[in-house]
Amino acid sequence: MALLVGLGNVGADYEGTRHNIGFDIVNMLAHKLGSSFQAGNGPYVYANARYKGHNLFLIKPTNYMNNSGSSVTKAMAQFNHNSDQSLIIYDDLNLALGDLRLRPNGSDGGHNGISDVHEKIGSQAIPRLRIGIGNDFPRGRQIEFVLSPFKSEDLELVKQAIDNAVQASLDFVGLGLNKAMNIHN
Repeated sequence: MALLVGLGNVGADYEGTRHNIGFDIVNMLAHKLGSSFQAGNGPYVYANARYKGHNLFLIKPTNYMNNSGSSVTKAMAQFNHNSDQSLIIYDDLNLALGDLRLRPNGSDGGHNGISDVHEKIGSQAIPRLRIGIGNDFPRGRQIEFVLSPFKSEDLELVKQAIDNAVQASLDFVGLGLNKAMNIHN
């Protein structure tokens, strides 16, 4: 079994923003696998699905990005998962727009959502899929940048990145982390 967690902020004001690309990917996975979300036993919603004989749970926190760790730990407890069976999917300013990086662990890179996950699970050892959102913003405008929608001229590249991230997530489930890394990094 696998737990795939897309990080983002709840609410219509944040839909389509760079910071919510993790939600977009998990939503696309649910759609592709014919699953729908329901309330979880904590601050998250989840969808249960199967892929190539594997059970998986798709998770979206229902609290804000900076408090994602409580959602992840509650979901891990509800579904009896540990961190190596989980994949955290989120935006990354340190990657060029559209680039993907699948890793077994690592630092938060300044991302408050993954920082809270690390703090709450007590470790940096959790697989993650980072999706590049670029960093084309003036100094001191990072928050405005991540909470704004993608530029219209970038939407085709973003769509392709989401499709690639969906496949990377499915390969994590079906092939395992190492093979998925070899394919997608």
